Amino acid sequence: MSINKKTRQLLSFTALQIFATLLVLTFLMPTLWMISSSFKSSTEIFVVPIKWIPDSLRWKNYIDAFTQPALPMWDFIKNTVMVVTVSLLGTIVSSVMVAYSFARLQWPGRRLFFGIMIATLMLPGIITLIPRFIMFKDFGWINLTIPIINVYFPWLPLVVPPWFAGTGLYVFLMYQFMRGIPDELDEAAKMDGANRLQILTRILLPLCKPVLATIAVFGLIQYYNEFMEPLIYLSKLDSWVLALGIRAFNDTNVQNWELVFSASVVMLIPVLVLFIVAQRYFVQGIAMTGFGGR
Repeated sequence: MSINKKTRQLLSFTALQIFATLLVLTFLMPTLWMISSSFKSSTEIFVVPIKWIPDSLRWKNYIDAFTQPALPMWDFIKNTVMVVTVSLLGTIVSSVMVAYSFARLQWPGRRLFFGIMIATLMLPGIITLIPRFIMFKDFGWINLTIPIINVYFPWLPLVVPPWFAGTGLYVFLMYQFMRGIPDELDEAAKMDGANRLQILTRILLPLCKPVLATIAVFGLIQYYNEFMEPLIYLSKLDSWVLALGIRAFNDTNVQNWELVFSASVVMLIPVLVLFIVAQRYFVQGIAMTGFGGR
């Protein structure tokens, strides 16, 4: 008995869905095991075969993970929120301004400087790490205490560079998206008396929500997971961010993996929530800036 074309397509689609589901579960297996282990006792974690559902859910693991006196985890969280928020805001503002200049304005040397910016994407960040450290040291920003108000603020090397479009990839994403917006919108706004800033904020930015969401997700993951630069610039314990705190927490709790997993799950939650909230715009931004095969 022959199978018609529609049935073959349905069977192929079903097989593809099953394969994709199994592939996703395979990649998620370590994360699911970590979440499951965060509710277990230490004796249940490494049981073979894996015990996915513990005998009793130990919510106390999360309390114990964030109430240890040796490591002020709540201070790490507050520092991380401050650093990520300021850095992400600076990244979005500076990327929008620079991309708008490249995509919508005409000025001498525009193509040359755009090419130089694209060339910086080929430089690993580790190459500029030492020159940047020397520069910030000469600025006096390492372990800085603001003299007028006598406030210890060592995070300047982390939060200032994003305000100068330090990541060329985000500028490129915004540039690609703005190039796809018709120039006639700018001309119509100029005829109505709008200036450059009004055109950017009232016309272009509302249309750029997908790419803004993409930059927000990429930027949050970058600054949230950054380990090397905080390790170099932040020498005092009370100034650490969560990435350093989790590493130190791991070193001091080698016998209490349930606490390490609990702290890791808490660190995972903000990124997961942001991606779920911005997923629709995030996918649109990837598809419409040249990374989705267009």
